[in-house]
Amino acid sequence: MRFLEETKRWIGEIIEIFLLLIALGITVEILFGSETVPFFGGIVDNITALLSTLGDNGLVGLIALAIIFFLFQKRQAVQHHQG
Repeated sequence: MRFLEETKRWIGEIIEIFLLLIALGITVEILFGSETVPFFGGIVDNITALLSTLGDNGLVGLIALAIIFFLFQKRQAVQHHQG
């Protein structure tokens, strides 16, 4: 069981790093534009397309968005409990 807990913690920290990179990419793209910085280009467009796709799917998109939100909230609750 200890192995699974360590693996979940490790994966959670990797996801947290990716979320921070996404936030950095959005900030860079807003400040400098999508063509200026090639590595971060298109993040806002991709997020907008994802939200548009979820919105176009009606109830299924709403359920998917609720599941994503629930998973992020659960992750934050676990972090606050551990730290």
